Amino acid sequence: MKQQRMTAAEFRREKAKPKRNKFGAKRTVLDGQTFDSKAESDYYAVLKLREKAGEVSGVEMQRPFALIGPDGLLIATYRCDFAFWDHVEDRFRVIDVKGVETPVFKLKQKLMKSLLGINVEVVA
Repeated sequence: MKQQRMTAAEFRREKAKPKRNKFGAKRTVLDGQTFDSKAESDYYAVLKLREKAGEVSGVEMQRPFALIGPDGLLIATYRCDFAFWDHVEDRFRVIDVKGVETPVFKLKQKLMKSLLGINVEVVA
């Protein structure tokens, strides 16, 4: 079988095509913010309404958490979709909007609970 070759121009055209998300999520822009999925942007819209109503405050998007083991070494960094103080429930909440819970996410979720005592809530 003969191997086909591609020209440099064909390669550039192929590379310029936007990549499709492996889970089928579509990037969405809302209030100038780009979100990885429509579900994430919908959650943001609800969160902004709750913030205006005074139900939540201190909303942070893509907040990183350093997951440091007992020996002081950095195991990983977990970046949540949303972190905020919920005045209705009177507690700090960490939210991740997921269509599919990957094995890596499940591991980081357990590390967040074990190392930082923070329960990561999954919103579908």
